[in-house]
Amino acid sequence: MNQDRAARVWSSIVECARREAAALSLRHACLACAEAVSADAAVLLLTSSLQTGHLVFATNPLGEELVELQTTSGQGPALDAAGGFGPVLVPDLASAESRARWPGYAPEAVRAGARAQFSIPLRIGAVRVGALDLHRREARDLTPDALADTIVYADAALAIVLDSRAGTNGGESGETFFGHGAELHQAAGMVSVQLGVPVGEAMVRLRAHAYARGERLGAVAKAVVQRRLRFAPSDKSEGEHR
Repeated sequence: MNQDRAARVWSSIVECARREAAALSLRHACLACAEAVSADAAVLLLTSSLQTGHLVFATNPLGEELVELQTTSGQGPALDAAGGFGPVLVPDLASAESRARWPGYAPEAVRAGARAQFSIPLRIGAVRVGALDLHRREARDLTPDALADTIVYADAALAIVLDSRAGTNGGESGETFFGHGAELHQAAGMVSVQLGVPVGEAMVRLRAHAYARGERLGAVAKAVVQRRLRFAPSDKSEGEHR
């Protein structure tokens, strides 16, 4: 992942929200990802949702049905990805290999209309907490570039989930989300690349930087996005102004 890719991914999520004139949400991360990599469905699941059969978000009924099939059968690419197997890329669910690996899931997924599935684990540090699951109706692999984008979209989606649960999506001191919130997430993605840390930790670094200097978080995020402020891996507690 590089800084330009992270900025491009976050910009596409923000643009998706702007088109709907809505506050940026997990829905926009999933929709933007599906559009960017030509997927027919995108689903985000957390580990707890995989155990209980409840998903966090799906872009359409196909995604919802495939989640139900995986949680009912207890097997599938998303379960493997969330369980610690790394990205699970399945260009053809109808292949003999897929049927042998997931006998209770793959044939049913094909009958439901899915032919390819790509599951990317969501991580907080070394801990996997879920998966971003993409589906296509035709058998086709992800290109290396599309896979790299999908990994960044997975990080972005997780950052939105974490921020939403922390109650920080509304901005600070009454600022609207489009005032600084979307920019904050974009900045977190860029700092994540600069420091080589997960997006969640990058968000913590941004807040620590703002607090230590008595600055508004939105102003710090803007400086990062405009490339006036860069966080150096050699000293993660400090930012370097250009």
